[in-house]
Amino acid sequence: MTSADHVSDRMPRAILLAAGAGTRFGGGKLLHPLDDGAAIAAHAARNLIEAGLDVMAVLRPGDFPLAELLESEGCTVTKCPDAAQGMGVSLAHGVSMTADAAGWVVALADMPRIRPDTIARVVRALMAGADIVAPSYQGDRGHPVAFSRRFLPELQLLSGDSGARAVVQRNQALLKLVECDDPGILFDIDRRGDLERCA
Repeated sequence: MTSADHVSDRMPRAILLAAGAGTRFGGGKLLHPLDDGAAIAAHAARNLIEAGLDVMAVLRPGDFPLAELLESEGCTVTKCPDAAQGMGVSLAHGVSMTADAAGWVVALADMPRIRPDTIARVVRALMAGADIVAPSYQGDRGHPVAFSRRFLPELQLLSGDSGARAVVQRNQALLKLVECDDPGILFDIDRRGDLERCA
């Protein structure tokens, strides 16, 4: 068995992107509690962990309260020195920190309502041989998006604020959509008004 074969047998790693400033929310977004008292970011982390994933959370430097929260939830935390340059830079950092992974499940920390079983279905499709996997709800593609190891070089070179969207657009033929009955894959919290739809 080659090292590449050994890698392909392993679970992918989850990259939880939590380095945004949350300016449209008014700051402190990811620490804001939902109706059960747990923070938005805690929910996002728990859903990934419940799906069986090892989670690497990418934060901006100096965000000690969020780092402490996510570590207490079971995540490994890494600080991205250039996080202010955009989501793409944060994702590239997270992938580089987990460069030996079999693949990556890219999740956003402000999406707390994705069901763990939905995430698990995405993981299963990736492990079954798909190169890019995303869930779909009523025809709309959502999150998280999973990538096989073949995309390691492209993901490490990401920049700007578009995340991995450009990688998906360039490789539409390799994208497998997993239809699911989970509106949470489309729901993120940008502004305080979004909290009303999160109950």
